[in-house]
Amino acid sequence: MILEVVKYGHPALRQKGARIEKITPELQTLIADMLETMYAAKGVGLAAQQVGHALQLTVLDVRGATERPSTLELEGKEADVLAFMPLVLINPEVKGEGDPVKGSEGCLSFPEVFADIERPPLAEVRATNQKGAEIVFRCGGLLARAIQHELDHLNGILFIDRMARADKLELKPELEELQAATKAALKKK
Repeated sequence: MILEVVKYGHPALRQKGARIEKITPELQTLIADMLETMYAAKGVGLAAQQVGHALQLTVLDVRGATERPSTLELEGKEADVLAFMPLVLINPEVKGEGDPVKGSEGCLSFPEVFADIERPPLAEVRATNQKGAEIVFRCGGLLARAIQHELDHLNGILFIDRMARADKLELKPELEELQAATKAALKKK
């Protein structure tokens, strides 16, 4: 089922996700729905907060982003990123590595808003997958950037919080309009 992706101004986007203690049938359904929603929106990542659930859960799939390559290491060896997709991360712990580099980012909760955001180029990740197994890997490129972006969502941090001041000022009218439209829609519900 395709879920509604909440937009900037929705309180769920600022909520820190609760740890997931058990993989339940309801959680499996949410994961499947999040993947379907992400694909329908043509995104590469989606956090539970973006569909109104304050949980430590995100889904990712970078297979469609061929112009922005990703790297993956499993147990210290290079691995096929595409074979690792889609990726479900439950209770992820992520450590960025390397000096931050600028890269273009967008967000499904901010339609048509893009900016260069500084993030470490590599990420070391430890999480649980949808089967309850621990996964540990190191990644780079778009996958590292997307995972760090989604981890921020799980902690109530938005990519606009990481924008350069000048970029945020330039986007201020669009951001205020989006926030006002979201709040007006919430009042109607």
